Amino acid sequence: MTLIKTYHIIDLFAGAGGLSLGFRQTGRISIVAAAELAPHARKTYKRNFKIKHLYSDVRTIDYAELQNEVGTIDIVIGGPPCQGFSNANRQHTSIINMNNRLVKEYVRAICELQPTAFIMENVAMLRSETHRFIVDESDLDDDRIMGMNLKDERIEILPAKGAFEGALAFIKDSSSHPAHVWSEAFYKTLNTLYRFRANQEKFNLSLEKHRTSLLAQLKELHASNHIAQAWRTDVSMAETLIAYMEQPSDFADTIQHIETSLLMQRALRRMKELADNNIHLFDYHEEKGAIVASVKTYSIRDYIKTILEGAPYGYTLYENTLNALHYGAPQKRERFILVGLSKMCAEGYALPKKICDENNCRTVRDAIGDLESITSSVSVDSDAIELPSQDGLPELARTLRGKLLYNHVSTATRDTALSRFKALREGQNFHDLDPKLKTTYSNAERTQNTIYMRLCYDEPCGTVVNVRKSMWIHPVLDRAVSIREAARLQTFPDSFIFEGTKDAQYQQVGNAVPPFLAKALAQSLIDILDRNADK
Repeated sequence: MTLIKTYHIIDLFAGAGGLSLGFRQTGRISIVAAAELAPHARKTYKRNFKIKHLYSDVRTIDYAELQNEVGTIDIVIGGPPCQGFSNANRQHTSIINMNNRLVKEYVRAICELQPTAFIMENVAMLRSETHRFIVDESDLDDDRIMGMNLKDERIEILPAKGAFEGALAFIKDSSSHPAHVWSEAFYKTLNTLYRFRANQEKFNLSLEKHRTSLLAQLKELHASNHIAQAWRTDVSMAETLIAYMEQPSDFADTIQHIETSLLMQRALRRMKELADNNIHLFDYHEEKGAIVASVKTYSIRDYIKTILEGAPYGYTLYENTLNALHYGAPQKRERFILVGLSKMCAEGYALPKKICDENNCRTVRDAIGDLESITSSVSVDSDAIELPSQDGLPELARTLRGKLLYNHVSTATRDTALSRFKALREGQNFHDLDPKLKTTYSNAERTQNTIYMRLCYDEPCGTVVNVRKSMWIHPVLDRAVSIREAARLQTFPDSFIFEGTKDAQYQQVGNAVPPFLAKALAQSLIDILDRNADK
């Protein structure tokens, strides 16, 4: 009797478990560990997979300890989130998204576990040079990173309109910065006031709301006798705002003082962010009146290729874009994947064979048509619904349908939404509504085409996202698509139960890799590992 090998996998950034489910459905996989930070998604994963090692933070995983307990990890899977660093970040409050570190954590897992194969999914930034990491202090000692194609970047610290005499020297003197940083609560209050700079009435209402707490902090600032320019700016702002609170006058001058202080605070916070993330600053200098920091960056794509393709790991990397539609899902959903095979594999990676195409694909009706007569609830605490056996179902519905229907929960429909639902036919969206039904949107023309989309029964749907936020509408019923219906469109079987708040469940479904696509990917790797084991 020939024993069929079972492969050990770990799923990092697992979400609700779409990738894991597809791999498990092959019958050839043992999931020995997973990691997911979001508590609701982690609860969903725990309920459906019941594994011993379920981590909340990938940064805390000791892979050597894990291997000592579970043995060799054959495959690593997962989709690390990453926004990277790009020029667009310069106008945002935050320069560095902490998700950047998570791509490096995924790479750490590969380097320490050295699996035979791995899959990174939905890493579209690999194709873009605009998404980059900023060189940090630890990178300076890594010849692999410093040998990459580094790009000079400028990060604006203080804009020209906020600059003052001696600003460059002040910013370079990092030892004095902590003393000037406001408390988070005070900073948020001043930001709130500043948002109403074009509406004095709303400004005054907000000022009155925060009067008691704000006045105490303003008086504390005003009493300071610090000689630094940044502090004098704050003292002047405090004096002006206290006077305005006593007798509202010269609104424009008050706003100008708040703006000047806020610009300095944003500069200090930006500098703190760079320091907290250990970013190496090559210098500060003045540029067209603004104070900027010089840094160097490298692309995420170059980083992954340099670390994993190079010695000592020597992985061969394969990049491809797959559409879930081609693997039996009733939706057009493209996922970019990066597959890595170790140097032990004698053959290259072959994509899984398509089972459907655009002319012969599964539809929304195939996935959810059998649920049309079953009333959805609006509460996540509702009991499961017993499903009777039903003949004549499409193959997809037969595959997904269970004995009990969980998560058949939709958003409660208010009068405004209901009037829109009733006005839309299959395939129509918000832009097809009469202007009288769009009045609650400040700029209706900028609304995406996926908002208030009524699905077409006899076509595949578009990419399933958080359909609650997008207000997707059932093809024939005047209600929102339920969590379970969205899960069916993603090819989750009814036996897979989602946990958490209503929005968290919708979000988990929208974030997931369709299990049908995951199963096809899993089988393509298992075939390679099987053939490699036979040699």
